[in-house]
Amino acid sequence: MAIQTQNPATGDVIKTFDAHTDAEVDLILAKSVVAHEVLRDWSFEKRADHMRKAAKILRDEADKLGKIVTLEMGKTLTSAIAEVNKCALGAEYYADMAESHLADEVVRTDAAKSYRAYQPLGPVLAVMPWNYPIWQVVRFAAPALMAGNTGLLKHASNVPQCALYIEDVFKRAGFPDGAFQTLLISGGKVERVLRDNRVKAATLTGSEPAGASVAAICGQEIKPTVLELGGSDAFIIMPSADLDAAIATGVKARNQNNGQSCIAAKRFIVHADIYEEVRERLVKATQALKIGDPMKKDTDVGPLVNEAARKEIASQVEAAVKDGARLLTGGKVMDGDGWYFEPGVIENIPKDSKAYYEEIFGPVAALYKVDNIDAAIELANDSPFGLGSSIWTTDKSEQDKAIRNLQAGATFVNAMTASHPALPFGGIKRSGYGRELAAEGIRAFCNVKTVYIA
Repeated sequence: MAIQTQNPATGDVIKTFDAHTDAEVDLILAKSVVAHEVLRDWSFEKRADHMRKAAKILRDEADKLGKIVTLEMGKTLTSAIAEVNKCALGAEYYADMAESHLADEVVRTDAAKSYRAYQPLGPVLAVMPWNYPIWQVVRFAAPALMAGNTGLLKHASNVPQCALYIEDVFKRAGFPDGAFQTLLISGGKVERVLRDNRVKAATLTGSEPAGASVAAICGQEIKPTVLELGGSDAFIIMPSADLDAAIATGVKARNQNNGQSCIAAKRFIVHADIYEEVRERLVKATQALKIGDPMKKDTDVGPLVNEAARKEIASQVEAAVKDGARLLTGGKVMDGDGWYFEPGVIENIPKDSKAYYEEIFGPVAALYKVDNIDAAIELANDSPFGLGSSIWTTDKSEQDKAIRNLQAGATFVNAMTASHPALPFGGIKRSGYGRELAAEGIRAFCNVKTVYIA
């Protein structure tokens, strides 16, 4: 895939970039090592000062950077600006909390003193996706730099301007030269970087095949990895739920980011007693969404990221209908310029249909009817994925049962699944392993060293 900015709203190629040569990549890796040697000796106070400067740059330039995000991957400008501001909050969180998260932890033994210490590993490669092109980078970069590691970013090839902008933010914030660098390389060049001895670890947010490839390579090289892969999150609605809030949130949770989110509500699992009402209201709310130019403030849903993504989602919906599912609204390619796709709602996907187990990475909600909370949890868990989950109920016993039994990295009760800097984020099963954010995120690429002093 060419490294280029192609506007999803029009299909026009805006800007093309030359890939880094192998020699240029080697120079970048060398600079990363040198920067690590400098950064690891900085105090937490000094790192935090520069991280706060990065946060200020992000906040001050949120409108400017948001427009680049929208231009490159098509999300609404409103949501793009919100994403950049969230990055500022994430950077500030680690500026405030890194020192306490990585403080030595004394352990009582027969030694005069014994403790665990958290020490940085060195250069870490981050392979990042296009759907949250700033947040998913910063949520890695902020803890990595605050721990004393250095970052190497291999971003998705369709968001090069976002990638270069983030690199420049950390440069302007005063981090050592080479502390955070972008690699303009194709996916085929990633293995060479992963196998380089100067790279000490890797993190990937993206597809299951990409994650499996990175994990296999790093397994051979004995390098730690964190993987955040796909999701097919359940959104359970029980009879005691506040239906106004549940439906409004559900439509937002399914169609946020133009439906292209790993933690989007994808499978709506609804109790039979309220199924008909929820179905009717969900369809009406979906039909009311305004689709159009993502740069306009009143647009709810913009285009999908590219033509290939749109074709894949359309084929998934068509296959499900062919297998016996019922398309209630939308779920179709829209005519005209750009890669627009009408948000849809589909029900009765048969269990023997491929669509029952696949992740639909676009604005299509799948509806399922169940008779009780146990059936809802069983259906929610009948998926190869286990990223997030959401349940809507005021029944305490149902809440407790869902929290205890849903197979997911997160369960949100009467709220939309989301990421927060202070809470660990990640999945189980084929949604990946390891955690980003919170204390777990900054410790993920540290040597947890045992220190024993006799």
